[in-house]
Amino acid sequence: MMGGDGGSAPALTPPSMPPPIPEVTALLTYLNRQRGHVLGILEGLSEDALRRPALPSGWSCLGLVHHLALDVERFWFRAVVAGEREVIDGLDGDGWRVPATMPAAAVFDLYRREIDRANAIITSTPLDTPPAWWPPDLIGDERIPDLRHVVLHTTTETAGHTGHLDAARELMDGKLWLVLTG
Repeated sequence: MMGGDGGSAPALTPPSMPPPIPEVTALLTYLNRQRGHVLGILEGLSEDALRRPALPSGWSCLGLVHHLALDVERFWFRAVVAGEREVIDGLDGDGWRVPATMPAAAVFDLYRREIDRANAIITSTPLDTPPAWWPPDLIGDERIPDLRHVVLHTTTETAGHTGHLDAARELMDGKLWLVLTG
């Protein structure tokens, strides 16, 4: 109800909104959360536990991290987006197999280095940049059109693998990453 002067209602001021986040920052935030989940769910596991097959198919948690380093981070950002010839020429499609002589710490270091290189490419490349290289024998006909879609694809792939790691870790020792219950 208005005061006795019959004047109009005061204008409502909308709540202050934070400034919009640049798209690349938003995309990297979500991708980095998934990458952090990969590293966090595996904290505290022994070398043996990391190498132990998690499912009948034979993959191990360490093999999955190696796969993420080579077949996701290195492949999509350094080969597809940046077109790094050395990386393209070195592709062998066997990222799931960790050399027996490669310690777990070296696999995690490799993953972190590939993340750093991928982030450098993401932050220095316009999101609408098309791939510099496309593998001729990539399964499927749908070519990813630009960096934006590569980031979305790799976020989705990494998120899927965090679910695999969550399940594997829970089966190993009952550890849960984050469970929200009502």
